[in-house]
Amino acid sequence: MSSLLNMPTFHALFLFTIALTFYKLHASQSSTYNSLTFSLTHSKLAKDGSSSSFSDRVSQNQSLPIKEIPDGFVMSISLGTPPQLIQKLFFDTGSDLIWVPSGNQSNPFQCQGCDNNYYKNLNLTIYNPLSSTSRSRESCLSLICADIHGNGDYHDTCTAVGCSLFSLLNNTCDRPCPSFNYEYGDGIVAGSMTRDTLVVLPDNNNDGSNNPNISFGCVRTTYREPIGIVGFGKGRLSFPSQLGFLGKGFAHCFLPFDYSSNPNYSTPLILGDQAISSKEYMQFTPMQYNPLYPNFYYIGLEGITVGNTTTIPAPEILRHFDSSLNGGMIIDSGTRSTHLPDPFYSDLRKAIGSVVKYPRAPAAEAGTGFDLCYRIPVSATQPYDLPSITFHFLNNVSLALPQGSLFYKVAPPINGTRPVCLLFERMDDDPEASGVFGSSQQESVEVVYDLENKRIGFHEIVPDPTPITPVRTHTARFASFRLPDPKILPLVVAFLPIGTSTTFGVESARSTAANLHHLFPLPPPSIPHHP
Repeated sequence: MSSLLNMPTFHALFLFTIALTFYKLHASQSSTYNSLTFSLTHSKLAKDGSSSSFSDRVSQNQSLPIKEIPDGFVMSISLGTPPQLIQKLFFDTGSDLIWVPSGNQSNPFQCQGCDNNYYKNLNLTIYNPLSSTSRSRESCLSLICADIHGNGDYHDTCTAVGCSLFSLLNNTCDRPCPSFNYEYGDGIVAGSMTRDTLVVLPDNNNDGSNNPNISFGCVRTTYREPIGIVGFGKGRLSFPSQLGFLGKGFAHCFLPFDYSSNPNYSTPLILGDQAISSKEYMQFTPMQYNPLYPNFYYIGLEGITVGNTTTIPAPEILRHFDSSLNGGMIIDSGTRSTHLPDPFYSDLRKAIGSVVKYPRAPAAEAGTGFDLCYRIPVSATQPYDLPSITFHFLNNVSLALPQGSLFYKVAPPINGTRPVCLLFERMDDDPEASGVFGSSQQESVEVVYDLENKRIGFHEIVPDPTPITPVRTHTARFASFRLPDPKILPLVVAFLPIGTSTTFGVESARSTAANLHHLFPLPPPSIPHHP
């Protein structure tokens, strides 16, 4: 528990509150729910990677620290027989495909266009298909194969690998799905669709009979894509779709930037009934549907309030799609900052600039590409004298964002001041959306994707000022899901040290709180967050 004792009181309180909040929300639910819980860790990677999501289709500018880092959240899954723990996979609600870096000693995984030193320092865990006895190639007859190749059915894909017309008509072709290329803006991945066991509850008491099979891209070669992705979109290829949770939903709460350089802490990602049940305290906005881009999660924005006085109405294109189905705002875990169209974005900048008294930081603006950066005295205490910002979504949903989700310290102090930048950007023209609600603005917020009721919920998590007495215990073992004493449970899940099980499992409601903080050790970031 030494990491806890060295943490500032505020940070300890924040982690405690997240754990306690989720525990209270889920502890009373029925144990018959079918759910999965696993963990998300804040990841900062060096500059030659790509954020690998919708953000790649948005403007990318030259950068100093933050722009050089594809900021996001990573998770781990176990695949194969025997299990192979694949760590550091981006959690991405803006795409569908699941893919993992794969290879072996004679045919290693390669990332073209990646800086060699950076790539080597990632210490990626690689999936070796030859080491798994349960692995098989996806069939060309499957809908998964047709989907990855953009076809309406399997006839074209099976014909491409040499299936006869007779075998197609009788569904007897046994050829594997052809290899694929998948583009992410500035990057490309190439591989083959593979089916293998997703290991659930990988302990001595699990015989593997209930482990599901999932289909994923077994990728040996990429261009500027050094890290795998777990797609959480609404398409057939996505993780929740393959596990049968698209009719239910999922929920997460991202840690703030203050934890981005500390890999010892993580937050829960919950799928299934537990994610969407007993959510009366949440504010829900309708999930909009665009038949042209059916796999994205769209929400409608009505306006943004700066401080307590100035409200800027959002253009109609951010509230609803137009007659040609253009517009809409995507909520995306893979896009770091919120993107807004002009003139709405310019009006927001003017409103913020009119109330901020700190001097501008033009060097930081030129270096990062952000439009509003300020020089804040090192002696200033947090929260800084910066305006609050509240998002107003359809259905009278108001989300007041904490200061840490709005402004970022982009460089160390210089001459007694430090540059702090607004984490909003201008949205370039894009056919898929007019705006993006990014992951930075989702930090310190519980976000619920209620797919059953076609809505998205928000709830701010505020630190509880109650002092915490550290409790040292190893009662909660994630693999076996033994429940600790309820009186000390919130402390256990918030501060369990590294070394506990690093995989996830199907859980009853009673085990939810005991598994909120699976801790995945990661290498230290190459560019630290500046405190």
